[in-house]
Amino acid sequence: MALGPRLDLRQSQSLVMTPQLQQAIKLLALSNLEIEAFVAGELEKNPLLESGGGDDGFAAPDGIDREVEAPALAAEAGAADSLIGQGMGEADAPLDVDYGAETFIDDGPGDRMTASATGAGSGGMDLAGGSGEAVDFDSFANPETGLYEHLMDQARARLSGMDLLIATQLIGQIDEAGYLEANLLQTAHGLGVPLFDVERVLGVIHGFDPTGVGARSLAECLALQAKEADRYDPCIQRLLANLDLLAKGALPQLRRICGVDEEDMADMIRELRGYDPKPGLRFSTDQAAPVTPDLFVRKTAAGWSIEVNGATLPRVLINRSYYVELAGGAQDKASKAWLADCLASANWLVKALDQRQKTIIKVASEIVKQQEAFFRHGVAHLKPMTLKAVADAIEMHESTVSRVTSNKYLSCARGLYELKYFFSSGVAASDGDGAVSAEAVKSHIKALISAEEPHAILSDDTLVDLLRAKGMDIARRTVAKYRESMGIGSSVQRRRQKALQGRAA
Repeated sequence: MALGPRLDLRQSQSLVMTPQLQQAIKLLALSNLEIEAFVAGELEKNPLLESGGGDDGFAAPDGIDREVEAPALAAEAGAADSLIGQGMGEADAPLDVDYGAETFIDDGPGDRMTASATGAGSGGMDLAGGSGEAVDFDSFANPETGLYEHLMDQARARLSGMDLLIATQLIGQIDEAGYLEANLLQTAHGLGVPLFDVERVLGVIHGFDPTGVGARSLAECLALQAKEADRYDPCIQRLLANLDLLAKGALPQLRRICGVDEEDMADMIRELRGYDPKPGLRFSTDQAAPVTPDLFVRKTAAGWSIEVNGATLPRVLINRSYYVELAGGAQDKASKAWLADCLASANWLVKALDQRQKTIIKVASEIVKQQEAFFRHGVAHLKPMTLKAVADAIEMHESTVSRVTSNKYLSCARGLYELKYFFSSGVAASDGDGAVSAEAVKSHIKALISAEEPHAILSDDTLVDLLRAKGMDIARRTVAKYRESMGIGSSVQRRRQKALQGRAA
């Protein structure tokens, strides 16, 4: 057989992930706030895109296509907007209010704007500050200072020179709870000063407000507060030196070490409970960012209403008139190609946002349908559900449902929940009929432990029997796993805790 080159033509099928398809898949996993940031970046890059501000669906004479956007969920425009749209805005006269009258009550800094700022007068009056500038709303922000600034103000008032430098180094290594994380020997070596001077400055910091700041351990923090309250006697000192025994509930051994009776021990424990173990947190200015829901679920007469949060969902429009204006001008080949790419990218973004919203609504509707008992009666009626079950019901891929339910929250009458919350494993029912969600089992365990009496602490075996009586076939190790995941201690730990609370009460 002779060897030689030849040409072959073959046909094959393959799945190609285009960049636009990859981006559309990524959009599914983003929340509304993340989508808003993404769209803001696209608006900066693409001149044919505009953010939609109107809620109506009619075509405007300026050539902006108001139909090419995500489905509008807002209500129709009010009567005032209709009058303004018809050129009858002058009929909407302002209220007859005398802003200069003494009886006029303003509710905030925005209400103190004068006639010159609102265009309602001709006196050229300034705002309340008299500087001729607009109201600085940033000045109304939280004026509270942090722990570092609070301690430094006290250090500058009491120390100077090298002592102030040492204090600055130490205060900079105090965490938000008020505990010192510095190594005194290393600090002294780094500053080139004797260790005695560092310890002396630290003693000064221990006298700063809040009491207990700068401590290197919990025992030292509580000791500083006991000294401030003039309660640091030898008994309290021995108790603070054995806090590990107090945590274990070894009260008889503690009484022998401290040399006190049961009544005095109860008073000492009550005294310790009144101290602040993290004194620095009262100066913490960090605030947890509130979670913004992506979906709203409401009960209506016809069933359940599911809406996308339009307040955070961006509205994107394509300015067709601007495209026609640019396309009609003199352009070279590269400019025409760039303009065509901008139009294609704009069309793709609008369609991708539309498809994303429809997919989210479709998945959320199926979740509400399968978990209707939860929305009606609470977490005890939450059913086990998997991504595959939802995907099969709406005829989508399981990975699509996983992306849709990521980083998205649902707001209903029972609270705010992440969409992933409704997917949980199941526990077999004792009667063999169906299964119970793991979240529902955790809810029952928490309710049973919350209702237990101090003299009748429920063990894990007892919890298993009580749950089986409720129709949940669950093993003891599963009860222990669920209990630990909720941060609930064992029966021995709960018995000791309730005994301490009873003696300190």
